Amino acid sequence: MAPERLFNGRMLELLGRLRLALFAIDEAHCVSQWGHDFRPEYIQLSMLHERFPEVPRIALTATADAPTRREIVERLALHGAQIFNSGFDRPNIRYRISENQGNARDLLLRFIRNEHENEAGIVYCLSRKRVDEIAAWLSSKGLNALPYHAGMSQAERQAHQERFLREDGVIIVATIAFGMGIDKPDVRFVAHLNLPKSIEAYYQETGRAGRDGLPADALMAYGLQDVITLRQMQAGSEADEQHKRVERHKLDAMLGLCELTSCRRQALLHYFDDTLDQPCGNCDNCLTPPETWDATVAAQKALSCVHRSGQRFGVSYLIDVLRGSEHERIQQFGHDTLSTYGIGKEHTTSEWRSLFRQLISRGLLSVDIEGYGGLRLTEAARPVLRGETRLMLRKLHKPAKAERKRRSAQFGKAADQRLWDALRNRRRELAEEQGVPAYVIFHDATLAEMVERQPQTLEQLGRISGIGERKLDAYGDAFLDVILEHNQPAAVTDTVDQTLQLLSQGMAPPAIAQQRDLTLTSVYTHLAKAIEEGGIELQDAVELDDQTFKAIRFAFEQNEDGKLKSVFEALEGEVDYGVLRCVQAALLSETTQ
Repeated sequence: MAPERLFNGRMLELLGRLRLALFAIDEAHCVSQWGHDFRPEYIQLSMLHERFPEVPRIALTATADAPTRREIVERLALHGAQIFNSGFDRPNIRYRISENQGNARDLLLRFIRNEHENEAGIVYCLSRKRVDEIAAWLSSKGLNALPYHAGMSQAERQAHQERFLREDGVIIVATIAFGMGIDKPDVRFVAHLNLPKSIEAYYQETGRAGRDGLPADALMAYGLQDVITLRQMQAGSEADEQHKRVERHKLDAMLGLCELTSCRRQALLHYFDDTLDQPCGNCDNCLTPPETWDATVAAQKALSCVHRSGQRFGVSYLIDVLRGSEHERIQQFGHDTLSTYGIGKEHTTSEWRSLFRQLISRGLLSVDIEGYGGLRLTEAARPVLRGETRLMLRKLHKPAKAERKRRSAQFGKAADQRLWDALRNRRRELAEEQGVPAYVIFHDATLAEMVERQPQTLEQLGRISGIGERKLDAYGDAFLDVILEHNQPAAVTDTVDQTLQLLSQGMAPPAIAQQRDLTLTSVYTHLAKAIEEGGIELQDAVELDDQTFKAIRFAFEQNEDGKLKSVFEALEGEVDYGVLRCVQAALLSETTQ
């Protein structure tokens, strides 16, 4: 029973009538304010030995570091009790951690199909919405996947849990609400699609795999957005400042494990004051040692940029400054005159993003939650800025040299390269909206032929290899708009004007799409363009109440990567992509006024 139920008065009275053999206090780390899952009710369990002095007690936990173990002894009055510590090593579990490059869902699917077909597993997600989405998607791919979270009815949760325990090959997709007390021996994998809040939580959740001693896998894909979300949750909790400080420390330790370049198992055991003399040979870093690089100079540039821009901007903006972007917002703030403007062109956006994430994980930068994700320097950054410390970081893999050369040499004209980039951006937007890989929309070869031939009509577009009748109907308007805008600005202006004319007559976007025989995506693209250029106001295009608009604005401010998909997921899928694109246009318009 839960401690809350134990202390309701009548339960203690009933227990007093029984001949009790033992009190087993499970998840005993919850008694500790240094534990990863502190619950004040557990502290009251110290009264058990006072009320029932003859009944033996045992406190059990699988995830307690040394300070937590000491506090368990103190708070539960277990002084002099014998301590049994069987060690923390689970050598049969292979730990694999990778950064989420936006393809975590596809990574999970390949992992299950290639390594754990028809085997039992648990997939952990941060939100209920994400749980439902992933479970439905895995089911659509032919896998036996079931959701589990607190938003479901007790009967549904119970039914899914029983199927997981009794049937073979069931995959449970869950929030961390699932797993307590589950002792299924043949769970072959545990996957995390979001960052756990602490090493204790990670160890506890991955420990549900391979309890039969046979080989099992622990897979995790994490990203910077996970860090920001978890820190928002910490900042918004009702815990006192001491608890929040402990939570921040534990999250930093979890990030350190993710960005590690040495044996993960050694680091994991060291966290629990356990030791492993040699690298384990059964984690991703041992099996495929990560490439490292001397990032000292790049880190100095990044840290200096944070300082000189006022320590109030997010990652995407800082990268734009470092790479010398000509975005109007940078000019508006005068940051194109900073000494750090344009000094980071030698690194790609992805490389800078990886570096910023590692600087955050190592504690050289902190995320200002109240400042909407702005970065600030910490004391740990000073030795790096002064050149007193050499910084070796995990290297982000670039595409093969031959592939990079092929891409750069593919188009001789700068204008053609701009069209290529614009087409790829449109493909990415559609792929994010539909939750599919980009190549499902069109292959690179098809986009390259669009650049080469630059069709002016849907009929001409349909003659390109890779564009059948179905794809022409689905995506033709969206890609033709990009080509026309590139070559004939007047043509796209005409089609936008037609959309605006129907809007002025009181027609809603779905009706305009039907009237003009366009996709709804194309109509929203027209409206977003008009909003950004100041032709119409946001409220003219979409109907949003003030609360919803504020929620969307906040999501854009928090998700500094600028991806609509990140904002869409932050809002748990409640707002259509087209509406998000229009709001994004309105926000961009605000910054240029």
